[in-house]
Amino acid sequence: MPPSDPTGRSVDRPLGPTLRRFLPYLWPADAPGMKVRVVGAMMLVIISKLVQVYGAPFALQGAVDGMATIPRSPTSLVILLVVGYAAARFGSTLFDNLRNTVFEKVGQEATRRLASQVFRHLHDLSLRFHLERRTGAVTKVVERGTKSIDTMLYFLLFNIAPTVLELSLVLGIFWVKFGWPLVAATVVMVVVYIWFTRKVTDWRAALRERMNDLDTGAVAHAVDSLLNFETVKYFGAEDREARRYDAAMGAYARAAVKSENSLAWLNIGQAAITNLMLGAGMGFVVWGWAEGRFSAGDVVLVSTLLSQLFRPLDLLGMVYRTIRQGVIDMGSMFDLVDTPSEVVDSPGAKSLEVGAGHLRFENVRFGYEPDRDILKGITLDIPAGSTVAVVGPSGAGKSTLARLLYRFYELTGGRITIDGQDVAHVTQASLRRAIGIVPQDTVLFNDTIGYNIAYGREGATEAEIRAAARGAAIAGFIEAQPDGYDTRVGERGLKLSGGEKQRVAIARTLLKNPPILILDEATSALDSRTEADIMATLHAIERGRTTIVIAHRLSTIVHADKIVVLEAGRVVEQGTHADLLRAGGTYAELWARQASEQREAESEVAS
Repeated sequence: MPPSDPTGRSVDRPLGPTLRRFLPYLWPADAPGMKVRVVGAMMLVIISKLVQVYGAPFALQGAVDGMATIPRSPTSLVILLVVGYAAARFGSTLFDNLRNTVFEKVGQEATRRLASQVFRHLHDLSLRFHLERRTGAVTKVVERGTKSIDTMLYFLLFNIAPTVLELSLVLGIFWVKFGWPLVAATVVMVVVYIWFTRKVTDWRAALRERMNDLDTGAVAHAVDSLLNFETVKYFGAEDREARRYDAAMGAYARAAVKSENSLAWLNIGQAAITNLMLGAGMGFVVWGWAEGRFSAGDVVLVSTLLSQLFRPLDLLGMVYRTIRQGVIDMGSMFDLVDTPSEVVDSPGAKSLEVGAGHLRFENVRFGYEPDRDILKGITLDIPAGSTVAVVGPSGAGKSTLARLLYRFYELTGGRITIDGQDVAHVTQASLRRAIGIVPQDTVLFNDTIGYNIAYGREGATEAEIRAAARGAAIAGFIEAQPDGYDTRVGERGLKLSGGEKQRVAIARTLLKNPPILILDEATSALDSRTEADIMATLHAIERGRTTIVIAHRLSTIVHADKIVVLEAGRVVEQGTHADLLRAGGTYAELWARQASEQREAESEVAS
């Protein structure tokens, strides 16, 4: 089941299953080149560790013994040993960086694959999911999750695995040269170090997760507030929003202080363990030297090997924390991936074949919540090529019909057919290709006007885009702009007026050229003069298409072949404009009320 909070957080995140799920991105079955890079990187890791363990420490030991023994070794030999020591240290750095170069493409490719999969899945999720989640919070979860995979790949392959290899090599050297006491002490030190690191890091993970939750909440609120900055200004709520954001950031700051303070205690404990081992190991060798068992160079050898071992061990705490945090971040993202799509293609679904475009709603029932029906058995027959208008008060279910036709939700009961084909049994992609919509609330991409019009049909030519703009009566406005069709529309199209946005939406739908058309309050944001121009265009594009017009202003739908009146989720009247006026029912009442309001508005203007 998906998480219930906007962050996708899960408190207990098992390490093993998450790692097993993410490792296929390291070894992709369809990318042999990536596998070769992984193998090459691991070979460079092994070479680097062999040079680091057997090259530098033994060269330095030989140089010290050559200088300390009597008679002393030749100066040239000692110099060669010192040069060999420096060369070994350089070689280790060289191979490490070559390893990073070889592996970098693997990490980036894994991140790309994962990010693309998550992004595609988010678009597959239902409208209900996106309405219930905060966009900023979901974006933060995806951002953290995709970034964590590259880090986790790096640490698993190039820190944990090399550290295990180096520890094995060091223990082998200690066993051969110094016997079991030093081996046992080293093993005990490593075990205690890992135990201490895990215990403290698990404690810190809870603090870190709390800090992340507060960070996500603060970001989500900031995004939500900035996206609605007009509403904030309408109500003079700038200070209120600033106080809310400051409170969210204050809570985050307090959690961050606790998290960072816990890090100090972890570092102190780790340093105590490693330095205690270093002192004990060197003391053991000094004791052996006093007994005549070890040489002076052996003290340097032990010191060098342990110091080299401590470096990755010192990082082990950070590595464990990073992997643990990566598991949390990736687990939250995988929760999004595991969120089931509410609307999926049925097994064996075929492409919709639109012939005439005959549309039927047969006893359709639907509710956004299980205990609250919006549509209560709607039956509508919309003949091919006809224009049917749907009117009624707010909340009657008019726009819900359009969402169900697009199959954004599954029906509670009944069915919808196009040319006799149940829309639940055809592919969603083919269904949505056949339908065009001019929505009431037009939201545009933060790009150019040309891009937003061209979104109606992939691969549209510039001439087709301009023709669509002319058909929507917006070409003159666009060409009057300094940048023409390259004019940026701003976040959600806020640089354009409501009428301009709706005309862009009309042009976009004209470019799509669908056989079935939905006009959802398509002229609600237009002034009377522009509305008259647009209505002529809409009437023209309605011809030859099956059209559903969802309208509030009844004057815009008098031409419809049939008008359907909805009230409380039921059809209460249907017929032509003239028939409904003669019937004197709900439609006639709505017509009279709007006509009266229009006369009053004209009287106020005249006065």
